[in-house]
Amino acid sequence: MKGGYKLPWSDTALADLQNIINYLIENWTQKEIKNFARRLDKRLDLIINNPKLFPKSSKRKSIRRSVLTRQAVIYYQVKGRVVTIVTLFDSRQNPKKLRF
Repeated sequence: MKGGYKLPWSDTALADLQNIINYLIENWTQKEIKNFARRLDKRLDLIINNPKLFPKSSKRKSIRRSVLTRQAVIYYQVKGRVVTIVTLFDSRQNPKKLRF
């Protein structure tokens, strides 16, 4: 636990991550997959070291939004010393599909 914050993932976020991994395996090279994983790890480190670094979502003020790539956005919620990953959203989807 870096930064003194716990970092649980919601069931939705875990399912989203699995879908992204499946897509990457089918369509990307191993090098690109490793780069994505590194980028995700670095971003999660940033979030748990400074959870208020990224802006609040316009859809819901208790949720923060961090753009990971052009296609992936991390939505997370901070409550006390717990930073919960709410969802990993594919930004190519209709924004109306975003639910939290």
